[in-house]
Amino acid sequence: MVAMTLSRIIESAKEVLDIEAKSILRLKDNIGEDFDRAIEILYNCKGRVIVTGMGKSGIIGKKIAATMSSTGTPTYFLHPAESTHGDSGVITRNDVIIAISNSGETQELMNLLPLIKRFGCPMIGMTGNVNSTLAKTSDVILDISVEREADTLGKAPTASTTATLAMGDALAVCLMEKKGFTKEDFLMFHPSGKLGKGLTYKVKDLMITGDRMPVVSDNESFTGVINIISEYKLGMAMIVGSDGILSGVLTDGDIRRTVIKYENNISDLMVKDVMTSNPKRITEDAYAASALNLMEKYSITALAVVDERNVPVGVIHVHDLLRAGVA
Repeated sequence: MVAMTLSRIIESAKEVLDIEAKSILRLKDNIGEDFDRAIEILYNCKGRVIVTGMGKSGIIGKKIAATMSSTGTPTYFLHPAESTHGDSGVITRNDVIIAISNSGETQELMNLLPLIKRFGCPMIGMTGNVNSTLAKTSDVILDISVEREADTLGKAPTASTTATLAMGDALAVCLMEKKGFTKEDFLMFHPSGKLGKGLTYKVKDLMITGDRMPVVSDNESFTGVINIISEYKLGMAMIVGSDGILSGVLTDGDIRRTVIKYENNISDLMVKDVMTSNPKRITEDAYAASALNLMEKYSITALAVVDERNVPVGVIHVHDLLRAGVA
């Protein structure tokens, strides 16, 4: 066993990442008409997508199947070795097959090919050998070849499995876009956890309403609004005109900037002179995840919630999202 210094370990790790990163970028040259045909075949599938592969290719295949299933394409992983012992019964004539083999000659996969051909299922072959048996028997070939594996022997499936996984993700993402897969659809398959909660809750489920939301006239004095913000403890107040329509907000940040700018001459200031006009806002029927996205994008902690006339009906605070498990 060769002893490795810490510096050599770090260097070796970086080399692995470089090799695998290059293997993914190299795939961009392989995206063309065949990839487009693969998407069309998957899009027009009347049954299910059956992913199959042996060994490490099979492990990657399971992940590809899981990703496709979670993004609106019913997908099943079939172990090629088990397929010849009865499991091939899951295949129907309406299915599409994605067969994965870096060499394109994996024996267990070859044993499955006659059945696939008998059923007449369209087959997408993902292989690193475009001259292989798998490539020749596939309706569409996706080239996942790499220049070299990332291990020192150049034998362990490393860069090749990374490339396969990336190609699978590209298929899943393009397919969900073509199908018009929405946030609502995503929720159906992810009802639990943070992703699901962000789409389960609407803003109206979590917002502060009624007497608990700070709404003041734009003719209020600046110092008067400071007192209101301190009282409500939300870090902001919504400012409205005589018509009740939202015209701005005054936040803790606005207060600090105003005090710095005017120093001791703030007693005669009106809130409409120093508020943030045309503030970010959201509707009560929007998803809580959308509110969180706005807060993160613009580095704010609270949003005015308005109706169709832009009249404030509530406030949603990041603390509300945290308590609900969205943020």
